[in-house]
Amino acid sequence: MAVYSIKELEKLSGIKAHTIRIWEKRYNLIEPHRTNTNIRYYTDDDLKKILNVAVLNRQGIKISNIAKLNDLELKEEIIRVSRSHYSNDTIIDSLVIAMVDLDDYKLEAIIEKSIGRIGFTSTVTDILYPFLDKVGILWQSGDIYPAQEHFISNLLRQKIISATDKLPNTFNPRAKKFILLLPEGEWHEIALLFAQYLLRESNQEVIYLGQSVPYSDVLALGAAKKFDYLMVSSTTAQPDFDFILYLKDLGVAFPDKKILYFSGYLGPKPAELSPNHIQLRIIGDLTGFLEELG
Repeated sequence: MAVYSIKELEKLSGIKAHTIRIWEKRYNLIEPHRTNTNIRYYTDDDLKKILNVAVLNRQGIKISNIAKLNDLELKEEIIRVSRSHYSNDTIIDSLVIAMVDLDDYKLEAIIEKSIGRIGFTSTVTDILYPFLDKVGILWQSGDIYPAQEHFISNLLRQKIISATDKLPNTFNPRAKKFILLLPEGEWHEIALLFAQYLLRESNQEVIYLGQSVPYSDVLALGAAKKFDYLMVSSTTAQPDFDFILYLKDLGVAFPDKKILYFSGYLGPKPAELSPNHIQLRIIGDLTGFLEELG
């Protein structure tokens, strides 16, 4: 069982810590646990309850009325509201609860329902990416186990691969060729997999190299294959890896190619990168890039 600080409840639920404390005192909504040194903490059950309360409160239900509900009534009200008010925030909160419970059936059902309602691309950009941001909060604070993080990552990975496989193979005489890869030591490929999906959906040619590709292999393939764009992604900073230096080396090795890059930790494009480096801050940047590409 994980434990959470009140600040983590705030980040995950969107409810201010001050408001949570007021609800505790005024309505006995949840009762924090305390360590031997009197530091308050919360459990998985507290997190799930706060997320459910946040869903109902966002729909205009007064906290005084929510507080009167027992656990069964709260669950029934959540089901009722979820059927009639299908907001992105509600879906994301439901995904967090399903992840905490390791409920793969519920996760699958939520994602499939969203795909049916708003389509695959919008589900990834508007639902799954914000959800992964919340997973990142839990991961960084040590409140989910590695198994839970792998569970979520593999599920989303499978979804993106499956959606990519279903795309029609349509010949595009104006197609550009993209090489996609993760630098050596980088294993988080969800962003790159989704980039592959968007490229194939727009009928571009893709050579997908995947995770942890040695730099020497990139140089060898780049010399052997004709291509227009090289796309790389680095999600987490590694102590022995300088991503900016890596990008500069790629720019020197392929001066006549465009180097597109995602990064979860770099700020604005560094001044030392050349004009042939194109920063994609969010996945929507790639969508706009492909629209301009035609």
